[in-house]
Amino acid sequence: MAPRPSITGFDIKKWAAASANGTKNDPWARYEQWRYTGPFSRFNRFKGSFPGLGIATVAFAGYLAAEQFLWKDEHHGEHGSDHH
Repeated sequence: MAPRPSITGFDIKKWAAASANGTKNDPWARYEQWRYTGPFSRFNRFKGSFPGLGIATVAFAGYLAAEQFLWKDEHHGEHGSDHH
């Protein structure tokens, strides 16, 4: 005789196989897995650590380039006799 399907649609064998994945006989590992997946993965936590760093770096590089090429100091290195 074939086993009867569950009237709720819940398959205990599929649930046991899914919940045992990656636990390595640690009863709390399943509850800790959320910390290392999705938005809480190591890469995503690092990426969100410095939200304005990319924009600030580009803005600072633009400022340095503008200062170097556009706003030149005409009196650099010239000391007249009126200076001490």
